[in-house]
Amino acid sequence: MQHLIDRFISYAIIDTEADPNSKTTPSSKKQHVLADLLVKELQEIGMTDVSKDKNGYVMGTLESNVDHEVPTIGFVSHFDTTPDFTGFNVKPQIVHNYDGGDIVLNAEQNIVLSPNYFEDLLMYKGQTIITTDGTTLLGADDKAGLTEIVSAMEYLIKNPQIKHGKIRVGFTPDEEIGRGADLFDVEKFGAKWAYTMDGSQIGELEYENFNAAGAKLIFKGKSVHPGYAKGKMINSMLIANKFINKLPKHETPEQTSGYEGFFHVNHFTGSIEETVVELIIRDFDAKSFAKRKKLIQKIADKINKKYAKQFGEDIVIAEITDQYFNMREMVEPVKYIVDLAEMAMKDLNIKPLIKPIRGGTDGSRLSYMGLPCPNIFAGGHNFHGKYEYLPVESMQKAIDVIVRIAELTASTDLKSLEANSKLDDKPSKDKKSKMKVFKKKK
Repeated sequence: MQHLIDRFISYAIIDTEADPNSKTTPSSKKQHVLADLLVKELQEIGMTDVSKDKNGYVMGTLESNVDHEVPTIGFVSHFDTTPDFTGFNVKPQIVHNYDGGDIVLNAEQNIVLSPNYFEDLLMYKGQTIITTDGTTLLGADDKAGLTEIVSAMEYLIKNPQIKHGKIRVGFTPDEEIGRGADLFDVEKFGAKWAYTMDGSQIGELEYENFNAAGAKLIFKGKSVHPGYAKGKMINSMLIANKFINKLPKHETPEQTSGYEGFFHVNHFTGSIEETVVELIIRDFDAKSFAKRKKLIQKIADKINKKYAKQFGEDIVIAEITDQYFNMREMVEPVKYIVDLAEMAMKDLNIKPLIKPIRGGTDGSRLSYMGLPCPNIFAGGHNFHGKYEYLPVESMQKAIDVIVRIAELTASTDLKSLEANSKLDDKPSKDKKSKMKVFKKKK
């Protein structure tokens, strides 16, 4: 277990924060540091065909050790961390034999990880937990996934009696800013299907995710001396506020769960003459997703109509950009790959938690690029903040799942499994669509 802890910490202490304002790939040069380390480790454990391209994408191969034909499968994780919370100078702390009480992350700043608020902690009583020091995120999203994939490959190489087909691994930059799959070479990767190790608590198995879009709204105004402003001033910040108030009040992230979609205002900056509002749109159902995008434009059109005479031109410019789509449609024809992962978990006495992802992963994009890619737990909790923690035993279980999937792929009658596989009847059946940008111009 110490080897596992050491490997994770060696990744976690490397700052790999993505930069959404950068136009390069990876978006931050420091991501290359961890990418280079991963190349070195894959080579050292004995993998072949290890490469890193100019954009930071790392790939490697574990050759088949059976003499019959087995589909090539893959495992994928990302090595960047979110720009939403600092990943600089990460100082992981180890809690052995967790007693079920409060964990003091930072005594000086009185930052405490408590099961009174984070009840999931109690699931890991008696286990070893890695936490932050209360000043940074931990980076388990997705350095836990990296650790698990590298460790699983190392285990398979050291235990050749475990039979498996050809396995490809892939590590990506910039997943946290939605670009992780942008330059992923699916053809070079060469797998029939893959799994992202990018979920949260032990047992998670996901093959549905949000349809996602981003909206940028630019509100124009007119600045006049406030003492002489009557009938003349137009305050763009107040117009933006009116727009936000016309969105459904109960369809926000903090008030929705399960298959419920939402609108999320995540950026607001402004002055009298110009205000910019950015929000994200999420929905599992394709028709509801389309309605949400239309509602944004409908509200903008109404405001433009109201101010047409006073302002003389459109006062709101709306840009709506599709980001990714529900992978369900791409997984549905090959549902047996989900069944295979479920079988692996059950074989290991892990209860599968099959549920939709209220977000996205590289797998959602990769699935639409021809690489069906369900998502499996990596073990961490409370991603993207100072309360992030990672049970080491969950990482070990994830490694066991990877190994068992490799075994089952080589030993299972996949044609029979495919024939008997049925997708559960869920609310979201989406139609494939292309990414577009819709603009309401002046």
